[in-house]
Parts: sequence; C-alpha cells; structure tokens
Amino acid sequence: MTVAETGLRARTRRAILDAAFSTLTGNSGASLSDVAAAAGVGRTTIHRYFPERTDLITAMSEDLLEKIAQATSRARLTDGPAIQVLDRLMQEYFELGDYLMLAFTEPHLIDSADWENETPSDRELISMIERGHEEGSVDARMPASWVQQVMWALLYAAWQQIRDEETSKHDALGLCLLAFRKAVGASA
Repeated sequence: MTVAETGLRARTRRAILDAAFSTLTGNSGASLSDVAAAAGVGRTTIHRYFPERTDLITAMSEDLLEKIAQATSRARLTDGPAIQVLDRLMQEYFELGDYLMLAFTEPHLIDSADWENETPSDRELISMIERGHEEGSVDARMPASWVQQVMWALLYAAWQQIRDEETSKHDALGLCLLAFRKAVGASA
C-alpha cells in the first residue's frame, strides 16, 4: 500500500467512525446502510473496514477512549493550580458530549475490558484531584473517586440540560463548572 493509499484509507476510516457517531447519536438503531450514507460511502466499503456491526462498535469504543486521552492531554494537567486544571479538563471533556452521551445511553459501546480497567487518563485525573487535596483547593474530605464521579455526573447533567432544556452550550458549561467548584472546592 502506498502512502497516498494509507492516507485515503485513514480518511475513509475516520469518515465512517464520525458518521457512525453522528448517526447513532440521532438514532441508536440506525443500520450500517444509514452509517454508510452519512459517511458518503457504499455499504461494501463499510464492510471492508468493519466486517460486522460489532467491529464498528469496537472501533467506536477505542476511538472514544482515544478522544478522552487527547482531551486529557490538551487540558495540560501539570499547568496551574489543581482546581483550575480540573476546570480545563471538564471543558475539554464537555466538548465530547455527543460521543459520551451516546456511550452512556448505549452501554454496549463501553462494555469492553478497556472501559473496565483504569486508563492513563483516569490515573491522571485521580492524581490531579489528590494534588488539589494537598494544595487545599479540593475538599480533602471527599475521596478522589467521589470527586471523579461528581465531575462525570455534572457533565452528564450539563449535556442533558442542552438536550432537554435547550440551554446553550455556553450556559450549560458555565453552570457545570460553577456547580463543580461549589460541590468539591475547599471552603475558605
């Protein structure tokens, strides 16, 4: 395979994955034909990349874990006070809302062992929360695992607020960050 073919293959695979996420977000029962149409490829092309629907779901799951890892990296977890870093991390994760909402509402996307095991992103988040305990910016009475769950619950609530209440993304994110700081921030 030539470099050009490799680039084309990677772009086609990316187009299929993006189409799968957007199509399944709108209709979790969408067919592979629906995904193919959204990607602008034929059904046979989908089958060359993902022979079975389960292969596509597995690839989507792996892609989502990679998106989380990239968001974690973009948040620059070693740059600044822990509570500010957690704000940045939540903003990065917030942008993954459509992907993560699909994962939360379609658990087959996240039922692999990869989701059961702690990822490097999980470890970095826990470490950041523990740093916040040491700095005094995160309430030390709250275990890191609790703070992590609060973060995900508030992100989910923000995404639901956008979907169900038609709140703007800007306002929903602002409410999410405010609630997070009030819930886990150390009181003065």
